[in-house]
Amino acid sequence: MGRFRKKPVEIEAWQFTLMKDAATQPDWLKAAFLDGAVFYQGGADPYLTIETLEGTHRASLGDWIIQGVKGELYPCKPEIFAATYDVVEG
Repeated sequence: MGRFRKKPVEIEAWQFTLMKDAATQPDWLKAAFLDGAVFYQGGADPYLTIETLEGTHRASLGDWIIQGVKGELYPCKPEIFAATYDVVEG
């Protein structure tokens, strides 16, 4: 084994708050809804189901939806997102 550092890459992400914020969704997320890769479940505890490379995952309110370097989607908890990613200016 050895020690490794994650390569610096830029990703796109959107934070899942409420579906009334659908107007703020990036085009790649809107396309994923249309393709059936992302599904919204409403109710008292709304969530998204996301088809990822590792299978189906659930995103709760407050989670970030990330589009990876090859267009793949996956959810990320806010505390992990904050510890892993910085805002890119410009």
